[in-house]
Amino acid sequence: MKQPCDEAVVLSRSSDSPCRAKSRPWVLAATILGSSMAFIDGTVVNVALPALQSSFHATVVDVQWVVESYGLFLSALILVGGALGDFVGRRLMFLLGVGMFAAASVGCGLSSNITQLIIGRCLQGIGAAFLVPSSLAIISASFDVKSRGRAIGTWSGFTAMTTALGPVLGGWLVEHASWHWVFFINLPLAAAVIAISVWHVPESRNTSASGVDWPGALIATIGLAGLIYGFIESATLGWSHILVFGSLIIGSASLIIFIFVERRSLSPMVPLALFESRNFRSANLLTLLLYAALGIFFFLFPLDLIQVQGYSATATGAAAVPMILLLFLLSRWSGGLVTRYGPRNPLVVGPLIAAAGFVLFARPSIGGSYWITFFPAFVVLGLGMAVSVAPLTTVVMSSVGEDRTGTASGINNAVARVAGVLAIAILGVVMVSAFNHSLRYSIASLDLPPHALQEIQSNAIKLAGLQVPANLDAGTATMIRTAIARAFVFGFRIIMVICAGLSVASASAGNLMRY
Repeated sequence: MKQPCDEAVVLSRSSDSPCRAKSRPWVLAATILGSSMAFIDGTVVNVALPALQSSFHATVVDVQWVVESYGLFLSALILVGGALGDFVGRRLMFLLGVGMFAAASVGCGLSSNITQLIIGRCLQGIGAAFLVPSSLAIISASFDVKSRGRAIGTWSGFTAMTTALGPVLGGWLVEHASWHWVFFINLPLAAAVIAISVWHVPESRNTSASGVDWPGALIATIGLAGLIYGFIESATLGWSHILVFGSLIIGSASLIIFIFVERRSLSPMVPLALFESRNFRSANLLTLLLYAALGIFFFLFPLDLIQVQGYSATATGAAAVPMILLLFLLSRWSGGLVTRYGPRNPLVVGPLIAAAGFVLFARPSIGGSYWITFFPAFVVLGLGMAVSVAPLTTVVMSSVGEDRTGTASGINNAVARVAGVLAIAILGVVMVSAFNHSLRYSIASLDLPPHALQEIQSNAIKLAGLQVPANLDAGTATMIRTAIARAFVFGFRIIMVICAGLSVASASAGNLMRY
């Protein structure tokens, strides 16, 4: 999913050097294709996770790192990427980001082991942190006030289409070619973006930009990396391991130090004075809770559909399309809700509807038609998000002074990304624990040979990707496969209930706003 306030980042900036009218379609084409690369890669990889797990014989911790390594650097550096664009040139940073993203995609596609893939995903995240804010800033700089609204609408429409169709295309590539092509597909897109940008996109920068908050960026990255490493690796190393305990301490301490660094910085990437606004605090708390629920959901859902429900990769990519279409089609309607009822009421009702959607996802067991199991849940979740996103953007932009709306929108956008990264790390531990508990209970009565029991217990961290031990009779093997599937569904249901609770908590945050 696209993050909140993407359009607000464009809308909040002034047009310092509008480009010629004949160049504007090219500018839109370059920024749409560039943004779409990052949006697609954030979702397509999730559909490919079961194939990656099978190809590399990986655990759930390994595939968590495939997702988290990308999200970590994108979340930590996206504000820095925007500041660098203002300071050294937006087109320059955009081209640098696209080039790095393409090169990293080649590395990901050629990876022969999970470590190489994770390193490539780290580099992709850095590239995305440069290209995403620069693409939005280029639109702001290239269109005057009169034409900017139409440009934002065009950009939003096309990126919504690529966000919806990207997982379907990615699933088709995984199913009919291989997971390698999920990354190679970025190369023609990057080539087109670079060619268009060199010939048609003018350079622009903010002459009043004061610099880049490198200390803040470094400490924020260390803090997030420490927390993510500690939570993810606790599943294999245990909470008492020095690396787990130490990384959690370092991560927590770094985030506390980050606050003091930002207070003293002359050009902080997160101006803490913005959080003096009650509405801004509440909006970001709502974003953190609601997008945490979405983050863990979109990580686990493809594993459920492919490994447990037996869906193809293509069908799994298509499963979420109703939700994305609802978000796109109802965005104008939900903006009207703000005018009619004010932003607080939709920001209470929307997350509550989303909570009902997560509860519906906890209902299906194994099997059953998509149209009576997951489709209703996607429709309800999509409606809840559609009611929430536009009012959330409105609150963020109206809660601070006009000269700070760009910074406020960027911070809220970054908070949404951080929420997903932390949720996958923290709630992934809950999922592994729930799966292990259910699986141990189910196989306790099966009278398995000691070697088979040991093999199952030692590989349980693979979740539904766990393979049945060899040399077992067909009946026993079938019962073990059933136990594995039921254990995953058990854990998935617990996570969906937690997601519903996070959504209800986000509605409470919306109720704190003053309007």
